[in-house]
Amino acid sequence: KVMIVTGGFTVRGGLLTPMTDALTAGGTPFVIFDKITPDAPIPLVEQGIDFYREHDCDALIAFGGGSSMDAAKAIACAIANPTKSLRKLAGYFKGFNGKTSPPPIYAVPTTAGTGSEVTVAAVIADPERSSKIVIVDTRLVPKIAALDPTLMTGLSPATTAATGMDALTHAVEAYLGNWATPATDAMASQAVGLIFKNLRTVFNTGSDLQAREQMALAATYAGIAFTRANVGYVHAIAHQFGGKYRTPHGLANAIVLPHILRFSAPAVTDRLAQLALTARLRGACGDEDELAEKFLGAVEALNRDLQIPLHLDALKAEDIPALARAALKEAHSGYPVPRYMTQAQCEEIISRLLPPAAVPPAKPVAKKAVKSADKKTPARKAAAKTPAKKTTKPRAAKA
Repeated sequence: KVMIVTGGFTVRGGLLTPMTDALTAGGTPFVIFDKITPDAPIPLVEQGIDFYREHDCDALIAFGGGSSMDAAKAIACAIANPTKSLRKLAGYFKGFNGKTSPPPIYAVPTTAGTGSEVTVAAVIADPERSSKIVIVDTRLVPKIAALDPTLMTGLSPATTAATGMDALTHAVEAYLGNWATPATDAMASQAVGLIFKNLRTVFNTGSDLQAREQMALAATYAGIAFTRANVGYVHAIAHQFGGKYRTPHGLANAIVLPHILRFSAPAVTDRLAQLALTARLRGACGDEDELAEKFLGAVEALNRDLQIPLHLDALKAEDIPALARAALKEAHSGYPVPRYMTQAQCEEIISRLLPPAAVPPAKPVAKKAVKSADKKTPARKAAAKTPAKKTTKPRAAKA
């Protein structure tokens, strides 16, 4: 008996019908748990655990976006560990008891983004603590993933953009991180190439079935890459935005990605240059610095074309120190970031995402103090008369 984990909109929109008709024709009994919401919170997942037990199920089908797949994984892990709460299952292999394995999971993604259909992790929201918890266990990887682009043609442009940038973030962080391998590089490179070729197409023409199929493959390839090579600071910060403000994960990743790439650039210039070639960017030529800058600019241009905002409207200046601390704790607990950042650097990056109206005004400089300082340092006066030289140094090298 199968428990289908999905959202109410998926059921009302009729997307589920072909699969449930096939299950009925095949003689497989099923029940539907259709309460999943974006960033499924712990109380909702606990309802799913009770539902599974109440209906005496044997397996789960996750049908939907990343939230449905992550919820199904969390339910499966909890079923195998009846004495542990979801919070106690958070972390690496906390659900391994040597006696009971999680029930099998089958995944049918309806978005091209999270890659959860092939990953070891389940991310769910903890509203009580305004955070997210991550459950990691290799036994949570779905047994089968069915990629059907016809399920994705009705996605809105905004959802298409956010989920597509989520997949790009997975691929790029897997490629730039210190745990990358030749195998993960191959998957991540494939994903980057497919995303740059097809994401604008599906954003502008959602019914393009071939481009949708390519994006579905890209999301899965990126998922395969990061489930082995892991992610980095983009995800660490995005998870805090999701927990605190309920910001959709893909959107949070998209907003943060360009800033972290520029911070990391000095340590991974050669890898960024290779990504410029992988993405087949127009005019991608020159030395490594030029190619790296070309890729950084291409990511920013892609965000603009997809109408990704530059700022996070919900972000508040007073929250930034705590958000930075939580992000660094997450990242430094197991993410193979290519360049480490301090609390001050993390706060500065997050502060760039403040909506313009929320940016604290700069403190005025006392005029007398400036005049006094100038009198004591004649060199400053001479410097002030000298026009600034223009520089062609790439912004990446300045990060």
